Amino acid sequence: MKSRLFASLAVGAAVVLGTTGCNLVAPQATTIDYSASDGVNVPESGPLQVRNALIVADEEGTVGNFVAAIVNDTTKSQMLRLEVGEGSSAVRASVNVAAGRTLSLGDLANDVAPLQLDGIDAVPGSTIPIFFQSGDAEGALIQVPVLDGALEYLRPLAPTPTPTGLLAPVATPTPTPTPSS
Repeated sequence: MKSRLFASLAVGAAVVLGTTGCNLVAPQATTIDYSASDGVNVPESGPLQVRNALIVADEEGTVGNFVAAIVNDTTKSQMLRLEVGEGSSAVRASVNVAAGRTLSLGDLANDVAPLQLDGIDAVPGSTIPIFFQSGDAEGALIQVPVLDGALEYLRPLAPTPTPTGLLAPVATPTPTPTPSS
């Protein structure tokens, strides 16, 4: 009788382990951090947190608008420094974020323009290395996606082409009074 009870328990334990054992060794997908949008989140670049970072570039990839949400949870104003690209051709920029605020670069509904970066080499569809640093932290080098304005919600964030040459204004003829006879 005891052997039947032990056998039933052993079979029950084998069934339970067999059907749920994968959870013991497989990582749970809900515990894996990932960027759930077009941009990327920047890990540990200092006291500022950079979320959903991306560049919306022109077709040639020489001008791009940096779009991101920058969160400052500290009690002091903080500066985020960016270095786009690598080597001597890197483009440097910085953004100041007030204490306890979130700055959403590219939030056109609230009149916050994206950060325009001129002279970059970032063709839409590729990624570009950007070094992010704030406070006294070492910073982080992240591959940031480069998109174009083909999608409707990115179209207003695309850089506008600057005219290469300006036309001289056309003079408007001034009517001359005719002598009355």
